Amino acid sequence: MGGCSGCSLAAGTVSAAAVQPGRHVVALVGPPNSGKSTLFNRLTGLRQKVANFPGVTVEKHIGRAKLSGDRETLLIDLPGIYSLHPRTEDEQVTHDVLAGRMPDVPRPDAVLLILDSTALGRHLVMAAPVLALGIPTLVVLNMADDLRSRGGHVDVAALSHQLGAPVALVSAARGEGVEGIDDFLRGTAAHPRSPLVELPILQDVPRCREWAARVGSRSSYRAPAPAEWSRRLDAVFLHPLAGPLVFLIVVLAVFQTIFTGARPLMSLVESAITASGNAVAALLPEGILRSLLVEGVWSGVGAVVVFLPQILLLFLFIGILEDSGYLARAAVIADRTMRRVGLQGKSFIPLLSAYACAVPAIMATRTIENKRDRIATILIAPFMTCSARLPVYTLIVAAFIPAKPLLGGLLGSRAAAMLGLYLIGFLAAFVTARALKSSVLKSERTPFVLELPPYRWPTLRSLGLRLLDRASVFLRRAGTLILAVAIVLWALAHLPLTDGKPPAIENSVVGTIGRTVEPLIEPLGFNWKIGVGLITSLAAREVIVGTLGAIYGMEGNSQSLSLQSALQRDLSLAGAVALLIFFAFAMQCISTMAVVRRETGGWKWPAVQFAYMTALAYCSAFLAYRIVSAL
Repeated sequence: MGGCSGCSLAAGTVSAAAVQPGRHVVALVGPPNSGKSTLFNRLTGLRQKVANFPGVTVEKHIGRAKLSGDRETLLIDLPGIYSLHPRTEDEQVTHDVLAGRMPDVPRPDAVLLILDSTALGRHLVMAAPVLALGIPTLVVLNMADDLRSRGGHVDVAALSHQLGAPVALVSAARGEGVEGIDDFLRGTAAHPRSPLVELPILQDVPRCREWAARVGSRSSYRAPAPAEWSRRLDAVFLHPLAGPLVFLIVVLAVFQTIFTGARPLMSLVESAITASGNAVAALLPEGILRSLLVEGVWSGVGAVVVFLPQILLLFLFIGILEDSGYLARAAVIADRTMRRVGLQGKSFIPLLSAYACAVPAIMATRTIENKRDRIATILIAPFMTCSARLPVYTLIVAAFIPAKPLLGGLLGSRAAAMLGLYLIGFLAAFVTARALKSSVLKSERTPFVLELPPYRWPTLRSLGLRLLDRASVFLRRAGTLILAVAIVLWALAHLPLTDGKPPAIENSVVGTIGRTVEPLIEPLGFNWKIGVGLITSLAAREVIVGTLGAIYGMEGNSQSLSLQSALQRDLSLAGAVALLIFFAFAMQCISTMAVVRRETGGWKWPAVQFAYMTALAYCSAFLAYRIVSAL
């Protein structure tokens, strides 16, 4: 992991309270796809995980960079924007931070303005309003390697003279040229300098464009030649017919690989969990502690941890597609489909990220200017199959769907079943969006404008940080939320004591709760154990796997039956299909409801969303159970 000369990697995250008056604060500003976050990660070594700015839902990404001489700088990675004229919440936050109007956030002592050197003609427009603020600014021309390899050129000294600010030509991905950033950061304690040229006012976009064109011309800027292979790829990926077909092939390949490629690693993880559980059982004497650790913790948490390889493989594919520039093309293709339901291509990016998790996807809707489009996107985002559903789907599909080759062996039956579950979630979102946009959220269509990033090879460092982040999130949830549920379940399964002995699990508090809700879910083919899992999965969808693992472990089945075998014994094929359908549509996530309330400003929309999705899940699961039973 490289870094700039004189900078060291900071460990851990920086709390919101760290941004205090008197600290040396530097803001990173730039348009989307300029490599701003890549530079932020290189300077700090941090993955981006912190609190929100006060009063808004925009995330506050803060990192710590140590400079030579043991001085420390706080870096704030501001949202990527095209203008300081606020239209979206992202633009408003960036404007307020730079203007010193953000509560609890001091005005930055300096700015790193990151621009894509291969698109300088467009990105220089951002330099005018930023430099006009009078804050010491280093203009960082990123993607220097791409500019050079494609025959582009810029006279850095001339550009610096034109801007009245220092300029650095760097490659954040490769670490080239970033050593000069340390010198700039150490020198930013000096008083702000006045610009050497007359700059247009902030909101005068036409004058900013004229100024940017003049500055680029006087700096001998020569845009790089478009890569021939890039044009050829766009001719295929953006083709009205070939583009959707390629997207479909990519999706099929991803699902097939997720289901088959992760199997060996999942088997290794499962073997490790089993071996460690047996070792713990052998070390401890018979008693409460052994029962808690083996039957509760290992059976509950281990049942979920085994799916970590699949989840990481999913995020690896998402990272490759995003970093390569392909997903932006997919958004353009999707815009044609979005138009049919009254949305736009800007809704595609949040919806796509919802396949990882609905919470950041809902927060990502803040880039949608139209409020009604934004609310509609928020309401349908939980229909996208998030990674928390993946363990549930995999467990049930592997237990009840026999492995058979399809399409000449190109696709397996289990991968096809998984793809079908993802597809019905998308169709539910599609139909719901159509209903919303033709009734309560009807509005005029807004134009879809998206700058296509150049195609790039994803870096191992970027992908590695992404996977490390997702693994830590998954394991942290397994080690906290799922662990807590497993311990509570174990305790409730051993109460009430009769003559000092725990009851049979069906007569315990857990069994009583399950049998209380069983009449409501029996028409779906579910038993009381599934009922307990549905209740606990409100905390997080994947908790149902840990819950069932703990319940069957406490029944003693963990010694003779795997969780899949135990489910095959207790659940019919019709019930299994109904359970899959229920999880495809149900909300089942408290954290998602909380962020919907925060984004929409009240409980009205999350209440409507939860009621609608639960009703749809129940009715669809009921129909699926009846149809499969009849067949």
